Amino acid sequence: MTELIVPTAAAGDRLDRFIALHVGSRAAAERAVEQGALVDGIARPKSYRLEGGETVALPQEIESVAPSLEHLPKPTIAWSDDAIAVVDKPARLVVHAGAGVKSGTLVDLLEGTLAGGDPERPGIVHRLDRDTSGLMVVAKSEEAHERLTELVHERALQRTYLALVHGRPKSRAGKIDAPIGRDRDDALRMSLDSDSPREAVTHFEIEQEFPNHTLLRVTLETGRTHQIRVHLAAIGLPVMGDTVYGVPAPPLDRQFLHAARLAFPHPLTGAPIDVSSPLPDDLQHYLTRLQA
Repeated sequence: MTELIVPTAAAGDRLDRFIALHVGSRAAAERAVEQGALVDGIARPKSYRLEGGETVALPQEIESVAPSLEHLPKPTIAWSDDAIAVVDKPARLVVHAGAGVKSGTLVDLLEGTLAGGDPERPGIVHRLDRDTSGLMVVAKSEEAHERLTELVHERALQRTYLALVHGRPKSRAGKIDAPIGRDRDDALRMSLDSDSPREAVTHFEIEQEFPNHTLLRVTLETGRTHQIRVHLAAIGLPVMGDTVYGVPAPPLDRQFLHAARLAFPHPLTGAPIDVSSPLPDDLQHYLTRLQA
C-alpha cells in the first residue's frame, strides 16, 4: 500500500478529489477507492469528507485503464490556419501527459497536427486546468511555437476568464499583485505562503451581481499554476465549485472558471486574432439557478 498523510489544508475535501491529486485523474481515484483505499484503516466511500491528519492508504497497484479517445470530451476548433489553432477545451480534459496521466489528453486528440516544444506536449505554450473550460492556442509548426512562446513571455497573449465567486468584492474592479509558489506545507497546492514565489498579477471586474455571489471577468498578466483560484481565494472571493481553494457548489462538479476570450497578434503575420467562447451548459445552468 502507498500511504498519504492528509494535510490540514485538505480538511473538507472529498476522498476521491484528494486521491485524484496523487493518481492524476478522478477516474483513477475512483478505481483506487473501489480496489481498497483506506482512511485510517477503514474503507470509506468516494464522497467521504476528510478532516485532515488522516492516513490514506492506496492499493499498491491501481488498475490502469487508458481512456478511449472515442469517449473523451471533445474540444472544438474555434479558429485555425496552417500555423496555429485556437481550441475550445471542455472541462475534464487534461491538456498534456504528466504525473499520473499518460494518455487520453488534448494532445492525444490533436495528434499529428501539433508541433514544437517538448515531445510530451507538442504545440503547447500555455495550459488550462483539467476542470477549467475554454480557449487556448496551440502551434502547428516549429516556427509558430517559437513565436507563440515569445508572445507569452512578452505578455501579448490576452487571456480573459469568467469566474463565479462566493461573496462580493469591495470595489467594481481590482488588481491582485501577489507572488505564488508551491505551498510550504503541501506541495500539491499553490499558495502565497511559499518558499519559491513567482510574480503573479491578476485583474478583475464585476460582470454580474447576485445576492451572495458575483460573476467576475478576470484577466491575467502572468499565468501561474492555479493563479486565478489562489488569488481570488486570498482576497476572500473563493471560486464556486473549487474544492481545493474555493467552495463546493453541488450539483456543479467542477470549478466555475471558463477561459472566455483569447486575443493576440498572429505569431507569423501579426494580424490581430480575437476569439470568444460562451459559457458551457453546466456553468450557464448553474448561473440560471442563481437568477431564479
